[in-house]
Amino acid sequence: MVGYIWLGVYVSECFILVSIIVMSFNVETVEYKNICFTVWDVGGQDKIRPLWRHYFQNTQGLIFVVDSNDRERAQEAAEELQKMLQEDELRDAVLLVFANKQDLPNAMPISEMTDKLGLQALRSRTWYVQATCATQGTGLYEGLDWLSEQLSKR
Repeated sequence: MVGYIWLGVYVSECFILVSIIVMSFNVETVEYKNICFTVWDVGGQDKIRPLWRHYFQNTQGLIFVVDSNDRERAQEAAEELQKMLQEDELRDAVLLVFANKQDLPNAMPISEMTDKLGLQALRSRTWYVQATCATQGTGLYEGLDWLSEQLSKR
């Protein structure tokens, strides 16, 4: 899979994870801590992005995965995240940001990712940034644990 941004949506006891900027379409279902995760890989070119909103209805949790090593596209990631968070269907969704590729020497630290994504301005939303390395699995469970905890409070 070729990708750099992921979008996750928790809908009616199931979690949908949508990968942005990928080459193929793939769907898998995974269970984690009694939550059903349906994982979708979908195209993320500019023309397809308006279709993302079809995944937002009844959303309680959102995962946004960003390439911490790609400084050139950090602004684009921030803009896309802000657009999504302005959607009415996502107004109550908690936000988990996976700052991926933390294993690379030039990866932006969490504090820099937080600044670049403008997360400090999200005063009325519960959010968390988790350092991850998807290829090694580092940080993924910690992030999902945080998300599970937030969703169980609802």
